[in-house]
Amino acid sequence: MSPRLVPLSLISAAIIFTTPAAAQRAQSADCAMRDSARFGEHLGIEESVHARFHVEIAADGLDLPWGMVFLSSTEALITEKHAGCITRANLETGHLTPLQNAPAVYGKGGAGMLDIELHPDYRTNGWIYFSYSIDTEAGTTLVVDRARLDGDSLAGRERLFTVRPAVRDSDNHHGGRLALKDGYLFITMGERYDLKEDAQGLDTHHGKVIRIFDDGRVPEDNPFVNTPGALPEIWSLGHRNPQGMTLNPLTGVIWEHEHGPKGGDEINIIRRGVNYGWPAITYGREYSGEKMGNGLTRMDGMAQPVYYYIPSIAPSGMDFYTGDAFPGWKGNLFIGAMAKTHLNRLVLEDNRIAREERLLGDFNWRVRAVREGPDGFLYLAVDEGLILRLRPAGIDEQ
Repeated sequence: MSPRLVPLSLISAAIIFTTPAAAQRAQSADCAMRDSARFGEHLGIEESVHARFHVEIAADGLDLPWGMVFLSSTEALITEKHAGCITRANLETGHLTPLQNAPAVYGKGGAGMLDIELHPDYRTNGWIYFSYSIDTEAGTTLVVDRARLDGDSLAGRERLFTVRPAVRDSDNHHGGRLALKDGYLFITMGERYDLKEDAQGLDTHHGKVIRIFDDGRVPEDNPFVNTPGALPEIWSLGHRNPQGMTLNPLTGVIWEHEHGPKGGDEINIIRRGVNYGWPAITYGREYSGEKMGNGLTRMDGMAQPVYYYIPSIAPSGMDFYTGDAFPGWKGNLFIGAMAKTHLNRLVLEDNRIAREERLLGDFNWRVRAVREGPDGFLYLAVDEGLILRLRPAGIDEQ
């Protein structure tokens, strides 16, 4: 039976556009058609425990590429964080075409044009989902829209969700990762850094994972729909700044990761109504080195992470590998690392992290997004403005 719906009066800003404040920036002039000067450049052959692979440039000249999704085996849509672009990348030529009619974006610090995903039935309905930051009279906040492609333009854009409340004087911890599953849209939201206690409050979207229908409606079976004072879109709470979320296609379970403070980056399995503890419990410390709060790592009623990192790797982006090009990586979870500048490969046993391998560390790239392509190759977006392709190398190739 399909879940019943919450009355429209409880839906937060679904399909209603926020009027931008005077400070709102239009799409940047940097969103221009261009060619990748380094397209096809071969950067070497790297070794993994279970793979040997070429590293090559599929596109370059991007402004902080943050989100990436594939339209086909030859084309991807890439978000450029601070420039505010959604750019179509031809992976056969390196040509970059910014989409027209993109919304105005507030791009500064942790804010900007963030994640992008296709609806699972994209070939039928054409919906593209994207998250980005806006500036309003009340402050900055995160929104999620959907639109369709009309040539190289966005058409029929709809506002699905607006994070409440907006915050003035903080550009950090906007979260912004998206995942779609079984007709639902999941959205991560950070606690805006200075408002860490918001992660434990049900009257704010800060520090939460949100669950709505893929058209913006609120499901009545969300865990806090009938809790007085709670925002009905909340699915889980106690998160710091989640910048990775993906569906494990082998199990249907949603995985998430989030930044800790000084140490304590977490990987979690996201479940209905669960409190993941921030800031009451954490394996990290204040940036000063002092204990965070009471220095607790466990508390009744709060979930433990599946895995955590000390020191922090500053994770961003994540994807499960299911392709055939790298059989030794099948079922592995890949995560980008920005502070420790590598590609993090995790081997799972059931829902436990059994082993970890760190790849590409010698390049010192801040890996922002990781996606498996339709060709079975692995693609990375790095802060240095590159889209990288990892493809298998033969045992005798040099």
